Amino acid sequence: MKVVAVVLTFNEEQHLPRCLNSLQGVVDQVVVVDCFSTDQTVAIAKQAEATVLQREWLNHADQFNWGLTQLDSATDWVLRVDADEIISPELSRSIREQLPLLPDDIDGVYCGRRMTFLRKPIHYGGLFPIRVLRLFRAGRGECENRWMDEHIVVQGKTTSFEGEILDDNLNSLSWWIDKHNRYASREAVEMLNLRHGFLQASEDAPKVEPASQTGFKRWLKEKLYARLPGGLRALMYFLYRYFVRLGFLDGGAGAAFHVLQGFWYRYLVDAKIAEVEACMRRESVDAVEAIRRVLEIDLQRAR
Repeated sequence: MKVVAVVLTFNEEQHLPRCLNSLQGVVDQVVVVDCFSTDQTVAIAKQAEATVLQREWLNHADQFNWGLTQLDSATDWVLRVDADEIISPELSRSIREQLPLLPDDIDGVYCGRRMTFLRKPIHYGGLFPIRVLRLFRAGRGECENRWMDEHIVVQGKTTSFEGEILDDNLNSLSWWIDKHNRYASREAVEMLNLRHGFLQASEDAPKVEPASQTGFKRWLKEKLYARLPGGLRALMYFLYRYFVRLGFLDGGAGAAFHVLQGFWYRYLVDAKIAEVEACMRRESVDAVEAIRRVLEIDLQRAR
C-alpha cells in the first residue's frame, strides 16, 4: 500500500522542514507542488527526497487537483497537508495502524484540525477542533472547484481517525493580514456567485457530505449568513464567537484572532462585495468583468 502526501508551497522554507519531519514514517512519498518559490523551499524539499513539481498558481483547488494528476498509478492513498501544518503523533499512529485495515468501500478519512495564532493555541469561539477530510483513496477524491473554503470530497463512504493536524503558522501578523486580504477577494467571489450565479458547478462533481461538520457549516453560511445585511452579519458573527462561544477565554492572542478573523476579515469581504456590485452598476458590466476590474481575479482564465 502506497500513501502519498501532497504539499502545496510558495516560499515555505520556515515551515517545510517541520512538516516533512512530521510525515516521516507516515507516508511513502511526498509530492511538493511548488509555485516557483524564491527562497530555499525547493532545495529543502529535494534534500528531504521529496518529489518536486513546479506550476504557476491559479487557486488552491486548481493547484491541488493538478498535483493529483501527476501521481503515479501505484498510489493507493493521498494525504493533503499544508506546509505550515504538523501531523500529530496520534494521527501518525492511526494512519500506520488503521489505514491498511479499512474495507474497500471506505474512500475518505476525517481527522481533527486545530490551529494557533501568534504562537498561541485557539481553544474557544466554536471553531476548533474541527473535523476535516484530508486522507482519501487515489482516484476517488478531489478538491472542490471553489475559490475559497474548498474541501476534499470523495465518492464513497468515510470514516474517522484519532489524532489531529495542527496549523501552526510562524509568519508575522503583517503576513497574516496580507494573506487574508487576498482570501477576502476569493471569499467575495464565492459570495457574489451565490447572488449572480456565474460559476457553473458540474452536476456530477462530488459534494461535501451534508451531514458532516463541513456540510452543516456551509449550509449555515449559504442559507443564513449570506442572506443577512452586509457588514452587520460580520459584527453579529464576531459577537457570537467572542461572547456566546467564549472566545474571550483565549486571552490576548485569541482576542486579536477573533477580532481579525471573526470581524475584520468578514467585514472586508462585505466591503469588497459592495465595491464589485457598485462597479457593475456604474460601468454596466457583469459580475465576472467587475471582479476582474476590482479584485483583479480573472475568472475566464479558470474556465
